[in-house]
Amino acid sequence: HTPMYFFLLNLSLLDLGTISATVPKSMANSLSNTRAISYWECAAQVFHFYFLIATEYFVLTVMAYDRFLAICRPLHYGTIMSSRACVKMAAAAWASGFLYGLLHTANTFSIPLCQGNVLEQFFCEIPHILKLSCSGAYLREVGLVVFSACLAFGCFVFIVLSYVQIFTVVLRIPSEQGRHKAFSMCLPHLAVVSLFVSTGLFAYLKPPSLSSPALDLVVAVLYTVVPPTVNPLIYSMRNKELKDALKKLVQLLLLQQQ
Repeated sequence: HTPMYFFLLNLSLLDLGTISATVPKSMANSLSNTRAISYWECAAQVFHFYFLIATEYFVLTVMAYDRFLAICRPLHYGTIMSSRACVKMAAAAWASGFLYGLLHTANTFSIPLCQGNVLEQFFCEIPHILKLSCSGAYLREVGLVVFSACLAFGCFVFIVLSYVQIFTVVLRIPSEQGRHKAFSMCLPHLAVVSLFVSTGLFAYLKPPSLSSPALDLVVAVLYTVVPPTVNPLIYSMRNKELKDALKKLVQLLLLQQQ
């Protein structure tokens, strides 16, 4: 019932949704030995994926603000991060992500396609769909991409500035125990943000000379599957009860093998 775990609940739902938007269809196609996806299934996949990815990024930004208040403004933390405020922040993140996904999906699928219907990817990804568009028709999407990049950069700058102030305060804490506790609160979030941002940047900003169908597929798996899979592990490892349960499980398995 604390703000951190409330936002972690949102993050876990988003991770589950992100995986579910792409992987099940890919697995079903592999099992049925087909690569087909209908037009409307593709549109739904694009909407759900970009809606959930954008929402996750906004939630991670809000979590950086939560960590900043907890460490840099501890006396005001309970007042500012009330239950009502947390719900409003989460609702704003979900609503913004929904609008982001809707705009990208509507804009992408309003563009006429002239280059066939074969996507060199395991899910419907906007850059690969735009490669199939008529010459010059994708320019409408470019403006939206530029706006999205500015918004993402603004969130990134906010996260970086929050952590600059957090580490400035933490390094001034006189006791080693206090510093360790503060770092344990922030490092899981910082690790998740770093993984999320680095894989996304590499996927979309890699040099064209490095682009190939095989590499694009690996990179897509890297930024769509790896972060949602690893995030629960990163956050679970700071929970004492979960770590104790994991130790007991490992010890039980070792005893059974003996």
